[in-house]
Amino acid sequence: MTTVTLVGARLADPGAEFVYQGESSACEGCPYRSQCLNLETGTRYEVTGVRENTQVLDCAVHDGGVRAVEVEPTSVPANVPSKSAYSGSKAKLAGACPHSDCPSHPLCEPLGADFDEEYQIEEVVGDPPHETCALDRTLTQVELAPNEQ
Repeated sequence: MTTVTLVGARLADPGAEFVYQGESSACEGCPYRSQCLNLETGTRYEVTGVRENTQVLDCAVHDGGVRAVEVEPTSVPANVPSKSAYSGSKAKLAGACPHSDCPSHPLCEPLGADFDEEYQIEEVVGDPPHETCALDRTLTQVELAPNEQ
């Protein structure tokens, strides 16, 4: 479902993705709060459209100001244990990984997904980008379906 919100002007491009982090202390007293703070905290969104003929509004959080855009929740690329990696099935992330230099680290600890939640697999992508998992996990790269709101 499309939602109109305000995002930093630098993110205001169709296809740009972000994880909504919630209210900042700098938002206090802002006249645009109700237009900005209308998303679900921790959810990954994709900008699907930029509202035409709108101005860039001053913002205490975004140094380039904010613009009106249309967003939709989007899937989260992730690595999950291979034994549960089937399109349409539910899976949890394997758990935290201290190996931040691994090419799979952003998929093992993806922004927009929590370790203790179960997610539906929207699509199986295939092998993860690493050669060997340093934690000896057998993983498959998938797209987790967006949270239902």
